[in-house]
Amino acid sequence: MSGLLARARDWLAQDPDPDTRAELSDLIERQDLAALRERFAAKLEFGTAGLRGELGAGPNRMNRVTVMRAAAGLAAVLGPGKHVVIGYDARHKSDVFARDTAAVLTGAGLRASLLPRPLPTPVLAFAVRHLGADAGVTVTASHNPPRDNGYKVYWGDGSQIVPPIDAEISAAIDAVGPVDELPLNGPGELVELGEDVVAAYLDAVTSLPLGDARDLRVAYTPLHGVGADVLTRAFLAAGFEAPIAVAEQRDPDPDFPTVAFPNPEEPGAMDLAVALAARTGADLVLANDPDADRCAVGVPLPDGGVRMLTGDEVGGLLAEHVLAHTTGDRLVATTIVSSTLLAKIARAYGVRYGETLTGFKWIMKAGPGLVLGYEEALGYSIGTSDGLPVRDKDGIAAALTVAGIAAAARRDGRTLLDLLDDQARRHGLHATAQVSFRVADVSLIADAMARLRAEPPKTLGGLTVERADDLSRGDGGLPPTDGLRYHLSDGARVVIRPSGTEPKLKCYLEVVVPVTTDVSEARTQATRALSAMEQSLRDDTLAL
Repeated sequence: MSGLLARARDWLAQDPDPDTRAELSDLIERQDLAALRERFAAKLEFGTAGLRGELGAGPNRMNRVTVMRAAAGLAAVLGPGKHVVIGYDARHKSDVFARDTAAVLTGAGLRASLLPRPLPTPVLAFAVRHLGADAGVTVTASHNPPRDNGYKVYWGDGSQIVPPIDAEISAAIDAVGPVDELPLNGPGELVELGEDVVAAYLDAVTSLPLGDARDLRVAYTPLHGVGADVLTRAFLAAGFEAPIAVAEQRDPDPDFPTVAFPNPEEPGAMDLAVALAARTGADLVLANDPDADRCAVGVPLPDGGVRMLTGDEVGGLLAEHVLAHTTGDRLVATTIVSSTLLAKIARAYGVRYGETLTGFKWIMKAGPGLVLGYEEALGYSIGTSDGLPVRDKDGIAAALTVAGIAAAARRDGRTLLDLLDDQARRHGLHATAQVSFRVADVSLIADAMARLRAEPPKTLGGLTVERADDLSRGDGGLPPTDGLRYHLSDGARVVIRPSGTEPKLKCYLEVVVPVTTDVSEARTQATRALSAMEQSLRDDTLAL
């Protein structure tokens, strides 16, 4: 007990934040050992996604001490004289964490450029290369719950860090002493950036291949995040009507009062946007997550409902559009858990195809000539024949490009659903689904993975398992990762992997159904096949 209290008092002595000082002082005074253990028995680990966690006092929480230590570690790896661009969203403490980062970096002799206000993450990713910086930092927890915040690091190429840089920064963070002893605010230079960096980003995304159709009415929600202003300006600059935003969700609000989770994939998150589309007769429904690096797409139906597209469906539409509007030696890439459709589209266009581990940081390393990268979790990076303006997922650029595709379809009396049917006739219907198994005891996940490695299933949902790839051994030519991939009869596939951030086992399912003329019948068959695979996983294969 005395050791725990001593660690808490040492932390309190260096904490510059009155809020977390009050929280921790109260816990120490009451000797609330359970709460103190929660905060001090572990620490937030700095990895390829940076840091992310709940706000609060202690090393296992996001707070000013944690952020200042991260900034000091980054400064130690980069060295004096280097240039870092800093962005932030509108979550609780994001602006404070951004200014603390600037203070620590300039105190270590680096140059820090601070974005002018809360802005989408893709603006930060763009600014790193636009300004010729050595690294970038954005303070965001993306679509996490309101009490969370995070810290994401980009390297000079404008993409998220990958090993071994993450390990080097993590080791440097561990070597940082008390933050109240860090030099702050100089001798390095702090530059407060103006709106010109936002204008440069808008010039870049409105120069993407958008087609020439513009007649479209869009219902839009930023889910209380920072996307509305930049997205609206992008649409107007490109010649579209301004999207009609959900009034209750348009302005940034770190408490996200109208949704249980600020994630467009979560049940209920799109309800207000769907209702708005019905009231306004919208042709398209778009949503960003709170930091606007992801984009959700919905197609209004005659009955007043909306059919939300999967990330794989949007990825397939974007791929065909981008490849039809670019030239030269091109590459398209996605991850091992996304649909296999992209490989067939690439083959049809005679371009290169790349497959990577999950995470956009890996997609950006797929190779030269990348004109489209996407992941099934609603993340897309779109380029021209000259390359990608943003080397990370970009929900603004994706929304703009999807609007161009939908406007062209509307001009022909069609919708995105008709384009998906056309695609299914060309390549077969590729239907995907994700099933997650949440556990109270995380050891159950390791046990399940070990059991599956020892005894791979022979069938899943009535389909024969023809081959099993153990991704932890690097099967498939990728770096080792904890996952299993099953190739099934009839072109079906299942990938199973533990979540990197939650106590969940994730399963990614895909079936491929040939289409002659009746796409609706193929969709019915695919739905049945996916349901059978899910049932098989739930009842027999995993039994968690």
